[in-house]
Amino acid sequence: MGSISVVIPVYNGEKTIRQTIESVCNQTFSDFELIVINDGSTDSTLEIVHKITDPRLKVFSYANANQAASRNRGIAKATGEYIAFLDADDLWTPDKLESQMDALERYPNAALAYSWTNCIDESDQFLHSGTRANFSGNVYQTLLLADFISNGSNALVRKQALDEVGNFNVLLPPAEDWDLWLRLASCYPFVVVPKPQVLYRQSRQSSSSNLVKQEAAMLTVIEKAFNEAPDAFKPLQSISLGNTYKYLTFKSLQAQPSQTTALMTIKFLKTAIHHDPNLLKSKVWIKIVLKLAIMMLLPPIFSEKLLVYLQTILNTSTLLGYIQLTP
Repeated sequence: MGSISVVIPVYNGEKTIRQTIESVCNQTFSDFELIVINDGSTDSTLEIVHKITDPRLKVFSYANANQAASRNRGIAKATGEYIAFLDADDLWTPDKLESQMDALERYPNAALAYSWTNCIDESDQFLHSGTRANFSGNVYQTLLLADFISNGSNALVRKQALDEVGNFNVLLPPAEDWDLWLRLASCYPFVVVPKPQVLYRQSRQSSSSNLVKQEAAMLTVIEKAFNEAPDAFKPLQSISLGNTYKYLTFKSLQAQPSQTTALMTIKFLKTAIHHDPNLLKSKVWIKIVLKLAIMMLLPPIFSEKLLVYLQTILNTSTLLGYIQLTP
């Protein structure tokens, strides 16, 4: 088996970086180097990392840039035949690298292995399952419809394939992952490990400005991808846009409640329905409307408490199930 370079970009990650690094050091596959790219942290991140005494750990510090630039810096330092990326607040199950490495060894033509994701909160508690995609081989058409890999902490990639298609686009955060997966999928097969091995941390502190940035980046990725896609795939762009706005609706419903967030959710939802009117027929529609009413009518301090109290009843994670992954 080849060796793996694990790249962790971190900016002010003092709350989670030790746990994240430990989830790598505890992997059943041990032939890896762990490259931490400190992206100009101003908290105690660097002090915490330097206290970890694992000979596989390498730390490099730079002035603050962004996550895509930090990942690219990690790629430049990598010596492994394979590269895995892990965000500084996410976790892996102990068998993640071994399972994905086995998958790529069994399918030598594949450039990328991915697993399933479970979402956790800031206290490591399970929130909901991520997309349970089960696509292998030529996944390009499906990936045009939605980023079913779900997050940047998931993939194990052959370094040779990265050398061919290029690194992360530093102008596209936070959608640079999807852009890179699309470029890889246009040239190479993918392979799935059908079990949850990535614990993707989600925060309720997301702001409306973050969602605006995410919307802009995702739309840019879609426009770029369909401009480069074969003509036969171009009619799928409307489905891709619908899926994007379903996802943004879900994300905004999970964000810090406020009237601003509620208005943005309504905007996202209207666009999602424009591209997929069948969404109006789903049961999740009632939950969305009720959540929006709470966010619009109550002050944030009260709406947040009520939403937490009603979390199980108003769980809108089923909205992700309406993301269309077939034409």
